[in-house]
Amino acid sequence: MLTPAFDLSQDPDFLTIAIRVPYARVSEFDVYFEGSDFKFYAKPYFLRLTLPGRIVENGSERGTYDADKGIFTIQLPKETPGQHFEGLNMLTALLAPRKSRTAKALVEEIGASEVSEEGVEDADEEFDWEIDQSPYEEVSERAVDLQCHYGFGNLRSGVFQRLQDELSDVIDLKDPDSTPTAERRQKRLAAELAKFDADHYLADFFEEEAVEQVLKYKPWWTDLYSNMTASAGENQEQEKHGAPVFFSEDEKYQLRKFINKFYLLDQSARRQVYYSLTDILLAYCYEMRVTEGEKNVESAWNIRKLSSTLCWFETWTDIHEILVSFGRRVLCYPLYRHFKLVLKACRDTVKILQLGKSAVLKCLLDIHKIFQENDPAYILNDLYISDYCVWIQKAKSRKLAALAEALKKESLTKAELGLELEELEQAALLVQEEEAVLAAAGSISRQQAACSSDSDASDSEESDSTSTSSSGSQDSESDLDECQENQPTTGDSLQHPLLEGGSALLSDESGLCRGLGLLMLENSQEKSPAPSHAPLIEELGEQLRTTVQVSQLESSGAATPSSAQDRDNQQTPAH
Repeated sequence: MLTPAFDLSQDPDFLTIAIRVPYARVSEFDVYFEGSDFKFYAKPYFLRLTLPGRIVENGSERGTYDADKGIFTIQLPKETPGQHFEGLNMLTALLAPRKSRTAKALVEEIGASEVSEEGVEDADEEFDWEIDQSPYEEVSERAVDLQCHYGFGNLRSGVFQRLQDELSDVIDLKDPDSTPTAERRQKRLAAELAKFDADHYLADFFEEEAVEQVLKYKPWWTDLYSNMTASAGENQEQEKHGAPVFFSEDEKYQLRKFINKFYLLDQSARRQVYYSLTDILLAYCYEMRVTEGEKNVESAWNIRKLSSTLCWFETWTDIHEILVSFGRRVLCYPLYRHFKLVLKACRDTVKILQLGKSAVLKCLLDIHKIFQENDPAYILNDLYISDYCVWIQKAKSRKLAALAEALKKESLTKAELGLELEELEQAALLVQEEEAVLAAAGSISRQQAACSSDSDASDSEESDSTSTSSSGSQDSESDLDECQENQPTTGDSLQHPLLEGGSALLSDESGLCRGLGLLMLENSQEKSPAPSHAPLIEELGEQLRTTVQVSQLESSGAATPSSAQDRDNQQTPAH
């Protein structure tokens, strides 16, 4: 027989069951329902459900068949109109008969009523989330149980003796079957300290643009939680049972594939189940946020690496140590290592728990799918996730709400992680301030250098303009200086007439003196001048004497009339 795909919905008066049987004969089907039992048969399909509420046959029931889709839709009246049936989307829990068990209690109360849909946890005792304290007792090594336990509710042992090769790449604990709980924790803490990278942490601390982008992402439960809190005062039924969460066809197929089980857990084991669930959800919330809902090949690694339950088979005594472990692993292993992501994952986990077991189940189904598609990680489904997917469907919503409140009240600081984060940040800030001061001093020195270069440039421009206006005189003076400096090496026959003739004329006749100076400079640089240059120099000397004499005559001739006129003016009063 095949179990068909089915879906349940409700309104205040009717329960609607939609059954997909594409290859069944429409003329050959049977439907039976009474109280909380429902059976449907259409060869080769058979469906048996244990409903969370009672239905009745009163003539108002009806059914239809869609031939194109091959779906039977059956509407059944509720025995108590207006009653809300909780857990209609928990398909695995609905498939099994109410009294089925995988183990019997060692002690049973005679005359006790049948086990409810939530199993042993249906007891009304309050769940105490405080730490159980007991006096310390020295335990000898011989008393240590070498057969250590792990898995869902610590119900598994000896698995790694058979699958050591397959599991070596999945977990960090090398020998879980013979490693006690205390030793696991010591090895985990040592591995985290060895893995912590201060440079990576500080890089994310100072350059947090990517982290801020991740923090702005809104996963699917954000809007659902906002709607639930907004309508909590108006809809008391929704506040009691959580927000409605819808499952996709793939998720419904996953639920139908699970085998329903009954878990006989004592109080300590139940507490471990809830604590480990919190640890797994924290890792899942981080993964969903950093990938922004788009899972990748690293998703399975991230979830199992950030959860000490999955990676080290840790057991817990309170919620605070779960948060400390999760915070340390976030700052040691993944790509984004920021303390804000730790706090954000905690708030996301609180929201999921407050949404109810439907939201928790949806997260667990997603984790199950991620692990199933990863070659080594699928073994964690057998150890933890598959059992969680079955167990959560029978868990009590009020206990999840109590767990959410306990998690919400917890606080976490950087100092509690034991990684000296605050000291690292203070030292890095001091270094950053020193670098800023040095950079400011360097910029000031560069500005001063730029100002000095600008002033030098302006001074050079002024000197250039000044030198341009007096270039003629400077050239003549420089040529004269060159003539004077070369006196010991040149002949006196050329220099003495120039000096006796007056310097004013030489400065005016700069062109001739410059040409002569060049010839004299060439002559001075040669220790034994060539005989061929002597006649040229004597000729130039004669021309220069002639020019000086002519100039003196002109100047004396120009001055004669003025002096004669002065003498006449002086003699006029004598007449």
